Amino acid sequence: MNRFAGKVALVTGASSGMGAATAACLSAEGARVFAAQRRASAFEDVVIDLADPDAPEEAIASVVAQAGRLDILINNAGLMREGTVEESTVADWQAHLAVNLTAPFLLIKHAMPHLRETAGSIVNVGSIEGLGSNPRHPAYCASKAGLHGLTRAVAVDHGPDGVRCNAVAPGWIDTELNTDFIASLDDPETFRAKIGDIHPLRRTGAPYEVARLICWLASEEAAFVTGQVWTIDGGRTTQLSLP
Repeated sequence: MNRFAGKVALVTGASSGMGAATAACLSAEGARVFAAQRRASAFEDVVIDLADPDAPEEAIASVVAQAGRLDILINNAGLMREGTVEESTVADWQAHLAVNLTAPFLLIKHAMPHLRETAGSIVNVGSIEGLGSNPRHPAYCASKAGLHGLTRAVAVDHGPDGVRCNAVAPGWIDTELNTDFIASLDDPETFRAKIGDIHPLRRTGAPYEVARLICWLASEEAAFVTGQVWTIDGGRTTQLSLP
């Protein structure tokens, strides 16, 4: 397939994990892909710190200056720190909001004039923790729930402009962050077995599996899909725990 021939895409957090897999999927199907994050990637980099409120406008301006247009925006970059509300500092809270919610808001804001011209598409990477919660993740959960709400609001306001906005809500995906976390445990093999058992498919997900869903949502195949949050979690949130 060549679904994205002639299209220009910006993917945040594309140096690894789901962002890298999504950028690779878009590129393989014809898109010119820009990657926005602090580290270098395999794509055309816009090196920025998304915690900086000026960075989103700079990123959009850079892409449009180089490519002349913008068709697809993928808000993938994210931050997660652990701690209950008592353990978390105001700085922890604000850091989550800055990267996970404010940066997507500002990227969408500054991208919208260009996406309106191309009848473009936005896909935000939320989380099943925007729907439920793991222990000790209040700031992360709040930021992802906010991103889901932002997705719906943008879809409603800018559907008349021809711009679609959707989100994906991944469960446990084998990103570097998660594999490093498992490796740090006292008994990684036991944990791997347990984390698989909470999924009806009896395994965790791969970044490319999320990327395929993101790319479908960004494509014309999903032309009548907007304002939706697509759960991709191997059935984890469907399976009830035993009594």
